[in-house]
Amino acid sequence: MKSEYSKHNLECDILVAGGGAAGVPAALAAARQGRKVILVQDRPVLGGNASSEVRMHIVGADSYRPNADLVLEPRESGIVEEIRLENALRNAQRSPSMFDLILYEKCRAEPNLTLMLNTSVVAAEVEGRSIRRVLAMRASTEDSFEISANVFVDCTGDGGLGVAAGAAFLRGRENKEFRDESLALDQADEKTLGSTLLIMARRHEQPMPFIAPPWARKFTEEDLKLRPHATAGADYGLEYGFWWAEWGGHLDTVKDNEYIRDELLGIIMGIWDHIKNDGDHGADNWALDWFGAIPGKRESRRFIGQYILTQDDVLESKPQMDAIAYGGWPVDIHPPEGVDAPEQPPGTPTEVPYLYDIPLRCCIGRDLDNLMFAGRNISATHVAFASTRVMATCGELGEGVGIAASVAVELGVEPGQLCETAGAVEEIQQRILKADAYLIGKEFTDTENLAAVASITASSEQKNGAATNVISSQNRAVMGALGGIEAGREVPGTHRWMSDPKVTLPAWIELRWPEPVTASTLEMTFDTGLHRLLTLSQSDGYACQMCWGKGQPECVKTYRVEVDTGSGWEELAKVDLNWQRQCKHTLDVVKPIQAIRILVDESWDLDHARIIHLGVYA
Repeated sequence: MKSEYSKHNLECDILVAGGGAAGVPAALAAARQGRKVILVQDRPVLGGNASSEVRMHIVGADSYRPNADLVLEPRESGIVEEIRLENALRNAQRSPSMFDLILYEKCRAEPNLTLMLNTSVVAAEVEGRSIRRVLAMRASTEDSFEISANVFVDCTGDGGLGVAAGAAFLRGRENKEFRDESLALDQADEKTLGSTLLIMARRHEQPMPFIAPPWARKFTEEDLKLRPHATAGADYGLEYGFWWAEWGGHLDTVKDNEYIRDELLGIIMGIWDHIKNDGDHGADNWALDWFGAIPGKRESRRFIGQYILTQDDVLESKPQMDAIAYGGWPVDIHPPEGVDAPEQPPGTPTEVPYLYDIPLRCCIGRDLDNLMFAGRNISATHVAFASTRVMATCGELGEGVGIAASVAVELGVEPGQLCETAGAVEEIQQRILKADAYLIGKEFTDTENLAAVASITASSEQKNGAATNVISSQNRAVMGALGGIEAGREVPGTHRWMSDPKVTLPAWIELRWPEPVTASTLEMTFDTGLHRLLTLSQSDGYACQMCWGKGQPECVKTYRVEVDTGSGWEELAKVDLNWQRQCKHTLDVVKPIQAIRILVDESWDLDHARIIHLGVYA
């Protein structure tokens, strides 16, 4: 039997399989560490459940937080924040396809990253405890690829790469005795959380009829009485579908995925038929604008790693010495049967009191030393997974894993040896913090930052916003023991410079050294309102939401960078339109520098300037 497939051999430092909310940050983080990365994605677009093919908005630790949370700014930063901010400014129309484009641009812009779309990992070659190479197929061009790497990262959600390599995994719901979890079942089973097809609707100027297909499900008010917004009228929820249109967790969400998709189509058509044609739900002028064809999958396989995250880890916020990310979403357990369990609420969330650590060991294979994973397939019980599964948390995990994989390659060790290698975990954590991600209670000890030995002054400052805060060890406001503690020392405060609003902008902050220094790079971290929800929908009832079509109110919009080499101030850079949290500038000067000054001319919507961190590096 003849095949027209062309064979190719590729090599890289790190292979990332899966280009969703975890895979994109993992690949970007590793590439930015200088590693040669190949990102293999089986769809034509990036984003996974956040892509235009599924259209679920990214939520995380900033959603549904208790008011008394000790971390005042829980939103994820790092690469997740970078992507969200880009989407907020450039995608005021909230187009899912525009979000696809932003992710694509991010990957295309990295010189160390090779992106392979429409390509699936289908097999793996294993020697001993290590994966040597994988086989990937791309039907659209009739190509096959044998890809060798030092580290293989599975961000596929379903765990396709790891399963091909023979990695052990969990599936279903464990019983209470498995890890002593009160929220677990008395009797274990094979059921998981189900999947959802989302819909989007649009309001028109005239009535818009809907004729349901003959195979649509039929629903009554009684069937949907516990499902929010389906019976409450059109003012809420129709523009951005129904997360609770869920089904299929009682089946195999991998092997039965096609059947689940067909049934979900009947379910969403039936829900829309009920809203449009069964009584007055205020939807006369509303029409379906889009509905999904790929199930948004919540759960399938969870790999067994060096450590299994449990309910107590999540609810008691147990410190983890090898933390590489954090979570904070509720333990959000849904009935596997979804809409076929009308007497059960669609979700029974258990509040997570504090943010909690997620350790590196949950992202390294137990039996394969160079297999890592990030996303909804990490090593966790069903109960703990119900909190870690949301996409912003998956993205933070992806960035942490990408950095950890890079450190493993640099040190010449397998990821499975990282936690036993002296200084490796600390190096990973410091690089995560330097990338502006956050780790609970960890301080950024930036020993190479020349700003730390400079005299820091400003044109003005607020009581809780001193200029010297720009060399703080924290990148957000943290209050209390769990929010910012290291070795028994509390680190309270805003951790940013804030100019006095009584003094009209521009405002400036200056670094001056007692002796001239040789410096090549200036790094700045601006305030982007990490207390605010950054979600796709504008109709979820929260007043403190992201701003669309502009930068976030606290962010510096226009600024200048000046240096003094002994002959007075010289302008090196002028930025008229900034919306990102992190900005870097090359200090292209021949002479040693005596001082650097940043002048903030305008913020997006505040009457004063805010800068969280300044770094100057030789």
